[in-house]
This record gives sequence, C-alpha cells and structure tokens, in this order.
Amino acid sequence: MRPYGRAHDALRDVVIETGVSPYAEGSCLIKCGNTHVLCTATVEENVPPWMRNSGKGWVTAEYGMLPRATHTRMRREASSGKQSGRTQEIQRLIGRSLRAVVDLKALGERQITLDCDVIQADGGTRTAAITGAWVALKLAINWLIEEGVLKSDPVYGQLAAVSCGVVGGTARLDLEYEEDSQAETDANFVLTVDGGIVEIQATAEDKPLPEADFAELFALARKGVAELGEIQKSVL
Repeated sequence: MRPYGRAHDALRDVVIETGVSPYAEGSCLIKCGNTHVLCTATVEENVPPWMRNSGKGWVTAEYGMLPRATHTRMRREASSGKQSGRTQEIQRLIGRSLRAVVDLKALGERQITLDCDVIQADGGTRTAAITGAWVALKLAINWLIEEGVLKSDPVYGQLAAVSCGVVGGTARLDLEYEEDSQAETDANFVLTVDGGIVEIQATAEDKPLPEADFAELFALARKGVAELGEIQKSVL
C-alpha cells in the first residue's frame, strides 16, 4: 500500500497558485502533496556577456531549499560560501529543460531567470520546480506581450516533469520521500505534454532495470505529465 492509499499510477494532489509574488513578472506556488516550491520569473533587459549582439535571449534558473524545508535544519549554502553539487545540477536541469521549449531568437536580447525555492520537501522537488517554473515563465511572457515588448509568444512547447520509480517490485508514479528513499529504481522524466522527451534521469539502485520495466515507468510518466499539463493550462 502506498502512503495515503494512492494507486500506483496516481499523482499526489497538485495545486498551482499563480501571482503569489507581486513584484515578479511571473510567479506561482506549486504544491505536489507535501512538496511545496515557490517559482518566480524575473525579466531583465540584458543577456550574459557571451551572448551580447547575438540576437538571442536566454532562460536560466536558480534553485534552493530553505533551511527547514526538511525534518532537520540545513545550513544556508550562502553561509558556506558555495553551492552544493546537487543544487548546481538541479538548477542546470531546470534551465535547460525550459530552454528546450523556448525560441531564444524570438525572445530577443533579454534574460528570464526562474528562481525555484523549496519551502517544504517530501520528494520530487526538482520535478515540481520544473512544472512550476514553466507556469512562471509563461506568466512572464504573457506580461511581456501585454506590455507590448513582444509581439508573439516565444514559448512553443508545454512541458512538465514527474518522478517514477520501482518500489517493492511495483512501478509507481510521483514518488514521495518515503518511497523514493527505498526505491529499487528511481527516475525523473521531463516531457512535453504531447509526448516529446526533454530529459530522462534514471538510476537502478538495487539491480539493473529491465527494458520492459523502464517502458512501464515511461508510460506512467507520460500519463502523469499529461495530467500536470491540464493543471498548468487550467491556472493560465
């Protein structure tokens, strides 16, 4: 039996609340069960130095966890003077995932930064961050269009992300921490709602994963992303 009696192919309860940060060009708070992530989008009328005069814009991301996002207090990374390898890996994942569905030339020479701050963690923080960041990005783009800065939408694809895993020999969708910590295999899928693959991260912790089992996880991920996509559209 899964925590809270969920079916093996069921998402946690997902709620996305938009407009939670009045100063950001786009923002949302995404709640996937007990994982809560604040996602804000900031528009800047410049690009990194290496992109100047390229005629293209840039989309990037930063990720962090508040000290009491978990059961015990974590030190702020700023206090140690550097980001952990995990933090750097996740924020790069978020950034390149979003860039996969943005026409950077159509964006123009401006940068949009997605800040994803984990308020509460119970597994799947990176996937929740990606799903919420796409919403914040779209809201920021809508703002640019309303302000007359952009004439058309450079975001040409809709994406979301979800975790899957094999726990107790059973494939499950959207793992919470209790499941993730004992999974024989865990995977993160970043997919477009029409089935395109953006990125897949999968690791067999116990023994190699048969191809047939991977196919089952992939099918669960497609189902989950389709459902997340409907939630994204409903709040936009």
